[in-house]
Amino acid sequence: MPYLRFKGFPAPFVEQIAPAVVDQFASIVDIPKEKVKLELLQVLQITNTPLSVEIMMFPRAQRLHDDLAAAIHDLLFAHDYRNVHIFFILLSPELYYKEGKPLQVFPGPR
Repeated sequence: MPYLRFKGFPAPFVEQIAPAVVDQFASIVDIPKEKVKLELLQVLQITNTPLSVEIMMFPRAQRLHDDLAAAIHDLLFAHDYRNVHIFFILLSPELYYKEGKPLQVFPGPR
């Protein structure tokens, strides 16, 4: 886990930058590269929507979120992708399940 979802980008481009994204993400967050998951979501635009990168992960220090967003922005900017929206969807270990069990149990009474 984490998941990075690229929305609206051409598949060859995402495949091209994938190794750099994984390397930078793993380095900044200090996790094994194998944990970083990349997905490309092809969307049908109904209204004018921007390209975006959605990052689903457990909360970290604000500095790490800032560093991740800056690294992804810089990489996309270097390939002439401007005005890409980058946002985080923060997950809760108490509400993330593997094999039907939460990664962490809510403290206190149920």
